[in-house]
Amino acid sequence: MGRMNMTRKNWEKLSLLLIPLAAIIVGLAVWGPEALAQYRDKAILNQIQAQEARTGTEGYRYSLGSNEKVYILSKCLNNQILPESDQNAMTRGSLDYENLTGIYAFVANKKDASGHDVEESAGIQLANQGLRELKEKGILPEGIQELAGDSYSAVLYSAIDVPDPQNNVLVWKISLDTTLQNANKENRLLDAYVDADTGKIYEFYARTGIDSWEAVDADGMVAAWAAYMELGEPEEYGNTNPLSENTPYFKKYTFSGMEKEDVVATVGYYEGINELYLKISK
Repeated sequence: MGRMNMTRKNWEKLSLLLIPLAAIIVGLAVWGPEALAQYRDKAILNQIQAQEARTGTEGYRYSLGSNEKVYILSKCLNNQILPESDQNAMTRGSLDYENLTGIYAFVANKKDASGHDVEESAGIQLANQGLRELKEKGILPEGIQELAGDSYSAVLYSAIDVPDPQNNVLVWKISLDTTLQNANKENRLLDAYVDADTGKIYEFYARTGIDSWEAVDADGMVAAWAAYMELGEPEEYGNTNPLSENTPYFKKYTFSGMEKEDVVATVGYYEGINELYLKISK
C-alpha cells in the first residue's frame, strides 16, 4: 500500500512537469514558424541582395557556318537596289531598309551581339583588319590604302532570315565618303561588307593600280577568297548572261549555300577607272 502511494505521488509530480513542457511544445509548433519567418523577413527586407542569374540567352546567337552566313547575307542584299561604284552612280541614294519586302530583311542596327552600343570606329578597325588579310592573301593589291576614320562611314546592319530570325548575320557596311571635295579614290576601298564578329570581308569594290581585265586572275582571286571565307571549292557559273553586269569584264562562281541553294559570287572589273570588285549580291 505504501509503494502504491509513492508511485501515485511520483506520477503526479511527473505530470506537473510534463504539462508545461507539452504546452511549450504546442506553442512552438503553432507560433514558431511564424516567428522564424518574421525573423528572416527582418534580415532580408530593406537590404540590397546581390545574386548571379543565368538566363542562358544574353548575348546568344545561333552559330552559323560560313556558307550559311554568305547565303543569308546575299539573300538580304538582293532584296534591295545596291550602290556599286561611281560607274553606277545613278543607283546611289537613300534606301528604305525598314520597308523591304520578302522573307529576308537587311536592317540598321545600333547595337552589337551583346546589346552594347557601337561606334563607327569599331567598324573601321575591323575593315582595316580584313583589308590587311585580303592583301596578304593576294586577293587585293598591296597598294590599297588602309581606311582613315575621317574619310569613311561605317553602319552596322543585321541580315535576318525573317521566318527563322535566329539565322542572322551582323555586318558593317563600309563606304568611302564621296561627298568630300576632291576626294582621292585612287588605290582605295570604296565599299565593303565586313563581318562584325570576324572582320572578314564578304564583298568589296576598290580602285586599284590594275590597268586591264587581262591582268586580273579571277580564278585565283576567287579561290583565295573562298579559302579565306572557308566556303569550299568554287565552281564556275554556267550560262552567264553577258548583260547581268554593268561591265563586260567579269566571271561568276557558285558555292553551296543553304536549303540546297547555291550562292553566286562575281569577280568584275571596270575599265578606265581601274575598279575591281568581288560581290555576293546580284
